[in-house]
Amino acid sequence: MRPSFKLELNEARHMVVAAIRKSQEIGALETVCVVDDGGYPLLLERMDRARVTGPQIAWNKAFTAAGHKRSTHLFNQAPSGPALPGNEAFGIQWSFEGKFAVFVGGFPIVVDDDVVGGIGLSGGNGEQDTACGVAALQALQELLGKSNHRVLVAADIKK
Repeated sequence: MRPSFKLELNEARHMVVAAIRKSQEIGALETVCVVDDGGYPLLLERMDRARVTGPQIAWNKAFTAAGHKRSTHLFNQAPSGPALPGNEAFGIQWSFEGKFAVFVGGFPIVVDDDVVGGIGLSGGNGEQDTACGVAALQALQELLGKSNHRVLVAADIKK
């Protein structure tokens, strides 16, 4: 057995606040979902006037990132993205009753080299979703860095 670090509501709130702040700066109407290491939501927030489809999409992205331990856009990144036609995981997006997201906007939350959850964003374009996700990871690093924990702050995460 080994001890584990668990993401909690306080950290999820901190991340969502940072993501929403960044989305307001760049003019995107986002939905943000933070999930635990099992892919279950700790917090989901949809900005006023954001798309009604955002909550499910953001959750799917966070679920996928946490469960498969990689940023969701890496599944379709040419030439070796595993979900691209002809590659080993082509069709994986139909797994988990269609809940497996293989496009930009989902990031695993990696603390001290362990995946403790995921964050998913929906509502902006790929660049905007990524900027908001990275802002959330950076905010978590600033919060946890005070207690000597390391958060992986990057767009392209594969654990």
